[in-house]
Order: sequence, then structure tokens, then C-alpha cells
Amino acid sequence: MTKKRLHTFHIPVMGLAYTIDSPIRVAQYGISSVISIADDDLIEKMRNFYSTKFNLPYEEITQKFHDYRAERITSYLNLVDKIVKEKFENFKYEIAGSKTALENFIAMLPNTSDIKKGFQNLLEDGISVKENIQNYIESHLFPGEIDVNIMTKLDKDNFVKNKQLPVEFNDAHAALRGFANSNLQSSVVLSAGMNPRLYSYFENFTDFFPDENNQLRKKIILKVSDFRSAMIQGNFLAKKGLWVSEYRIESGLNCGGHAFATDGLLLGTILEEFKQKKQQLIQNSHDLMTKVLQQKNGYFPEQPLDLKITVQGGVGTSEEHEFLLDNYNVDSVGWGSPFLLVSEATSVDDDTRKLLINAKEEDLYLSHISPLGVPFNTLKGTTNEILKQKRIRENKAGSSCPKKFLALSKEYDLHGICTASKKYQDIKLEELNAIKNTISLNAFENAKAKITEKSCLCVGLANASYLENDIKIKGQSQGVVICPGPNMAYFDQEVSLKDMLQHIYGNKSILRIHDRPNLFMKELKMYIEYFRNEIETISGEISANQIKKWNTFKSNILEGIDYYQNLFSHTLYFKNDEERMKNQFDFYKSELNSIQIPISKLA
Repeated sequence: MTKKRLHTFHIPVMGLAYTIDSPIRVAQYGISSVISIADDDLIEKMRNFYSTKFNLPYEEITQKFHDYRAERITSYLNLVDKIVKEKFENFKYEIAGSKTALENFIAMLPNTSDIKKGFQNLLEDGISVKENIQNYIESHLFPGEIDVNIMTKLDKDNFVKNKQLPVEFNDAHAALRGFANSNLQSSVVLSAGMNPRLYSYFENFTDFFPDENNQLRKKIILKVSDFRSAMIQGNFLAKKGLWVSEYRIESGLNCGGHAFATDGLLLGTILEEFKQKKQQLIQNSHDLMTKVLQQKNGYFPEQPLDLKITVQGGVGTSEEHEFLLDNYNVDSVGWGSPFLLVSEATSVDDDTRKLLINAKEEDLYLSHISPLGVPFNTLKGTTNEILKQKRIRENKAGSSCPKKFLALSKEYDLHGICTASKKYQDIKLEELNAIKNTISLNAFENAKAKITEKSCLCVGLANASYLENDIKIKGQSQGVVICPGPNMAYFDQEVSLKDMLQHIYGNKSILRIHDRPNLFMKELKMYIEYFRNEIETISGEISANQIKKWNTFKSNILEGIDYYQNLFSHTLYFKNDEERMKNQFDFYKSELNSIQIPISKLA
């Protein structure tokens, strides 16, 4: 039976903890969400928590187990799958027997949904025909997907007694094995760029290859920033006989967590290219994949498998949601940060949720706190920031680094050290103090701030679940790190799941801030600010290659503005905001043109 997606949105992965149990919370309503499987320690504690909550047997998987990381992930995902299936069966029973429960569920569905219309027709015929309702539920309702996320860069080598383990015990490899060995029939979302060694590891698991019925038991989703990246990564996997079932396009800057800026390519132009070239992407991957599968004497589909294009990053109104679906023919739209205010959907402690509710535009910023060295969207005033600054003032900068998932720097230790760790920062600060008398005080303070600004994300991004569920937190206090996108500034109240879904589908609005910028305009503004900052903060001699890169960046933004001006002059969407948007495009074009790209600049 072919599953028909109930909803036109999905909940993307958020941090380590914020969607760690979202499928348990929302999958029974047909809502798909994504679990991060980076932190096996958090995963093991959550398995213990939910085993206790649902009176299920639990036996701890300690680090003494040979393949503990993969086994923890497999066991947790199997538990989530079991709980979701049971909750879904209970939910079906509930709505089959209660007209009120059924009406509440219908109110959560998109207005365009055929399933919603089918339910409404049955209700009009009379709820007394219970058998008809039950038959309709059995044939039309499915739980949401329990997808997982692997950040490909988090593939640290691991050691036992100074002896490096084989590559399959690297963090991301073990996480993939944990998912592949689970009972789930869902997808793994790969983010943060291509990891050829990890991508090759997929060949070890038959679930990722089509069966005799042209079905994939487990699917691959690639989170990408542009079409070129999709083609390169998709072709790489296709040459191994692997199919990418979905390309998940995310705004480079108007997003939560790590921000991977494009070369000035704006979201609309990227989506337009996918729309125009989707068939090329499908056929190219199909031809490459089937050729390899034939050589391997494996099953191969005569016709291309299903391929979805989805989008996420900064969406905040039903009009934006509908526009993305309608104009770009995407299959689903990701709604992330606003769901941090829905306690029924995400795992956030009370204090952090209050901080999010009160956050204004100036409180949400692109930081350099990530040990990965990639810009990271975060929030001012977190407990992590307070505790970190306290340690800096007391000359105790850095984290004890208990988890070491980001211990990727080989500068001082071949085993890897995290740049947020006390061990790393002590070395760097000692080196800086040695040259203190040779540089200005301002240069010294700036250098010191760059060293000490890194935060312990491994602990900070997991603590919210521990706090929410009263799970004991051991070790050095790190507080909570949270990584909402800039769109969070316009949502200022905790809301129910039903109200959030009705907001997404245009049946009510939960926005109380009326001057929220259009998602395309917000991203454009961010790219111009990013571009200006790149030029103003450069030091040293500027290469010809850097100048060429800046010119390309500027040219791409200008082309994007022209594209938007033409697009919005011909669409029926955003008519209430048409004049303001026209003026804003003119203003931002002028702003961009006023930024001068230097020819040379010496330190």
C-alpha cells in the first residue's frame, strides 16, 4: 500500500536534544520529524527514560560493549518505532470512537487534503456508520516518518588504549550502522556536505538498495544548499548503486544551527533551478544507478524511483508555506524554530523556552561559538553563555570536554581535541601570552576572545532534554545552548500543537508581531550583512581569487534581486505586502551596490 503523506510540512532536526523524541510526541498524527543520532550518551539516557515511562524492559548498553555506539542507536530507534506504532494504534481507536477527537484531528489537517475531505464527507453521512470510519482510517492513515540525521563532519576517529579503531567505528560510521541495523523503514538525512568515506559505507547495507519490488526499506535524504551540490553528491551515490530519495534544500543563512552560506545564491533562485532541472537530476541519477546495479547483478528499477524536493529555512506564515508548495512544486516545507514553542512536539526546558518567547531580532545572531569553525545561529542570554563567561573571568576558560564528539582538531594531538575544551584553550592562551608584549592590547583582547568564545555544544545542545525530563546531569555545568533561526524573533508565545498546525495551514494566526519581514526579504538582508562583514573584517593581503569570489557573491545577489522583482510582480501571493517589498528590493540593491570590493588591502 502506497503511503500518502498527511501533511505538507515536516519538523527538521534541531540540535541534539530538541527533536530527540519528537516522533514519540507527534508521529501518531502523521507528522514526520528527524532525530539527531550524534549523541549516543543522550540516546541511551532517553532509552532508559522511555523504557521506564512505558513499562518496557531496559538493560543498559555501557561503553564496555564492543560496538556500544551503534547498539545504543539501534536499540533507541527500535524503542521509538515500537512506541510510535502503539501510540498510532491507540490514536486510531480514539478517533474511530469519538466524534470530538476526530473533529480535532480533522482541524489539524491541511485544507487541500483529500483525506480531510474524505473524513468530512463521512461525518456528513453520520458518525453512526462507525465501520465506514474505521475502514477509512485503516486505509488512509499512517504515522509520520521517524527519520534520523547524521552530520557528516562529525566522523571522529576513535581509539582504545592509544590504538586507532577501524574506520567503521568512527562516529558517523557507527551512527549509520546503528540506523541501518534498526527496524525502521525511514530515511537518514545527511547534512554538512559530502563525506566520501561515509557515503561509500552505505554499500554495506542492503536496506539502501532497491528490492525486487523496486522498494527501498531505508532511504537517503541529502540536505543541500544548491543544485550543483545536489548533482555532485547524488552522482557520487548513484555510482555506488544508491538512490537519493529526497533533496532537502535549506537556506544558507536563514536557518537554525550551523549556517553554510552559499556564494550569494538566494533561496528563490536555488529553488527555481531545482524546479527547472528536476527531471535532469532524476534521469541522470537513474542512469548511473541502474548501470551499477546491473553490473552488481542486483535488482534495478526500469523506471526512476520517487524523488522529492523539499525546502526549509525561515518559513513563518501560511502564505509563505503555500507559495513554496505552489510556485516551486516542492513536496514538503520544513518548519523548525517555531516548533520550539510547542511543548507537545519538542524537548525544551522551561527556562530556555521562556528565553525563546522573549527573544527579539537583536537577541538572535550568527555566532562563532561552534568548535566546527562554521557560523552558528544562536541566542543571547543562554545559561551556557553565562557559565562560559564566568569561567573566562575566573581564568578557567574552556570545557572539560566529556563527550568529545567535536574533538576534531589534530593540531596538538593526533587523537583530536575540541577547540572548546580547556585543554585546547589553555595551550592557545599560553601561546598568545608569549607574544602579548609584541602586539597591541586591542589585538591581544580580540585574539583571546576568538580562542575562548567556543562553546561546548556536545553538552549544551543535549542538556534541555535532561532538564525537561529530570534526568541527572553529571560533570561540569555547561547550561543550555540553543540554536534557533532568526525567524524565532517573530514568535512570542507558547502554543499548542493544534494551533501551530492551524497556523501553518492558514486557519488561524499565532503571530502577534505584525511587521515580520517576508522570508525571502529576511534572507536577502542577512546575505548583504554577511557580505559586508566578510569585506570589513578581512585582514592581510587580499588575493585575486578572493576578489573574484566576492564579485561572484555580489553578482549572484544582484541576480537574485532581479529574479525576485520579476517573480513577485507576476504572482498572486504577497499582494498585501507588494509595495513594501518593492521598496525593500530597491533599498537592498542600493545597499549592495554601495559595498565596495577592495582591490588590495594590507595588514
